[in-house]
Amino acid sequence: MKTSGNTVLITGGSAGIGLAIARLLSQQNNKVIITGRTPERLAEAARQIPGVTTIVSDVSNGQDVAKLVKTLEQDFPELNMVINNAGKAHAYELSATANAADKATEEMVTNYLAVIRLTEQLLPLLLRQQEAAIVNVTSIVVFAPSARISTYSATKAALHSYTQSLRHSIAPLHVFDLMPPLVNTEFSEGIGGANGIPPQQVAEEFFTALGKNQYEIHVGNTEDIYQLMLTSPDAAFAAMNGGGVTA
Repeated sequence: MKTSGNTVLITGGSAGIGLAIARLLSQQNNKVIITGRTPERLAEAARQIPGVTTIVSDVSNGQDVAKLVKTLEQDFPELNMVINNAGKAHAYELSATANAADKATEEMVTNYLAVIRLTEQLLPLLLRQQEAAIVNVTSIVVFAPSARISTYSATKAALHSYTQSLRHSIAPLHVFDLMPPLVNTEFSEGIGGANGIPPQQVAEEFFTALGKNQYEIHVGNTEDIYQLMLTSPDAAFAAMNGGGVTA
């Protein structure tokens, strides 16, 4: 996949991993569009990235998605890359009083169902391009769940499975699965994010993999957990839940 001259949509692009990727892609001569739910955050992102286009949009809201798709078709008919980055996570222990079903519903809608909805609605536009890509941001927890974010882990496992099927179904479109470990962002504050890698590292490893058509991108120590999972799933789970590794 080419790494410059693209028109790129990044959902949840006003902070964290999304913002870091937006900044790097913009620096590499790509036209970047970012979405988010908060106008103030988008305005701050625009101040940091000259030339970026911002659109207030909630990927979990079907009406917002329909409006977004219409805007993209009208104003950015050359759109050829979508990075599904927006996410929702609850950190909690499973118990009889955890209210897990409600938490899991929020996570599933944002992390999984919203990706399917937006992807399906944008496929006609993407398929018109000479070269196009979809990037789904999953997580290290695809290979071993973290019990502190159990239902979030399940949504990312579902997204990983969907991404594999999507890659098979819509070739020759490029379909990437970006799998970060723990990243030091506001999003991960509740699960020890201060101990994570910087979001810039995620952006840089993604950019390198994009140019190589490396479709499954194991950022940082995600590769270690992947290899451990192949040899001993129990050991991988133990490492994620007692060895100082999370997502």
